[in-house]
Amino acid sequence: MQSFCDTFCKPTILTRKYGAFCSNKSKIWIRGQFQHHKGSLQLARTYNFTTNIVYIEKKCEEDYKRMVPFPSSTDLQAVLFDVDGTLCDSDPLHYLTFRDMLQEVGFQDGVPITEEFFSNNISGKHNDDIGATLFPDWDGNKCKKFFDDKEALFRSKAPQHLKPINGLHKLCKWIESRGLRRAAVTNAPRENAELMISLVGLTDFFELVVIGSECEQAKPFPDPYLKALEHFKIPAHRAFAVEDSTSGLKAAVGAGLAVLGITTRNPGQALLEAGATFLIKDFEDPDLWNALES
Repeated sequence: MQSFCDTFCKPTILTRKYGAFCSNKSKIWIRGQFQHHKGSLQLARTYNFTTNIVYIEKKCEEDYKRMVPFPSSTDLQAVLFDVDGTLCDSDPLHYLTFRDMLQEVGFQDGVPITEEFFSNNISGKHNDDIGATLFPDWDGNKCKKFFDDKEALFRSKAPQHLKPINGLHKLCKWIESRGLRRAAVTNAPRENAELMISLVGLTDFFELVVIGSECEQAKPFPDPYLKALEHFKIPAHRAFAVEDSTSGLKAAVGAGLAVLGITTRNPGQALLEAGATFLIKDFEDPDLWNALES
């Protein structure tokens, strides 16, 4: 396989440091440097504005590996959003409701769960999968009642706590102005999803709301994203997803989508390892707008 530099950067590279560099064919900006949690592998994200392809450069034995291409503005036809943690920063409220309710039922002998435990075992996952992890010995009815009560508590507190992610409405206006299709694709129960969408003022924005439990398999399986693509009759390479969790990223990548990883709460490196095309802090991030307007 030809390397990234063999293919795109001949005959000269001005610098291969972590900074801007260019060749006679294209201009490349390094997106960032990340340390692999299992070793010393260093990753540097690069974006080619001529070809609209995002690359991961591996400073080790392997050559440059190509990620899922981010669609160009002329090819883009649809944007698919996760809800929790993507439209609004809902994880802190989910964490508090889970922490309090788990303590009430004596989980971990009443010791409150930590935010790290929440991130690793709960965030972004479907309630059925969470129940199987937390309560392997509970029967279905007992699990269902716990999660029904938890979601009701979440909804009762949501109006006082949830705000849209910075820049969300700016991005939505950009999407509407170009006539792009748009869907919300979530593992949240429908009642939760519709409430959160309403609270951030996007009830009339989304043409479709796909719920994981209403598909054959919820995230991390690709079924919810495949359902949205099938509804719009749009191929994956003409759309992208926005996700904040590894579970959601795996689902979107499995559906063949480029994915923006939004670092609302989860570690950026975990999102990269799950397949994020590139990371953004929020919807005002210059990296997002450089990609959209290229």
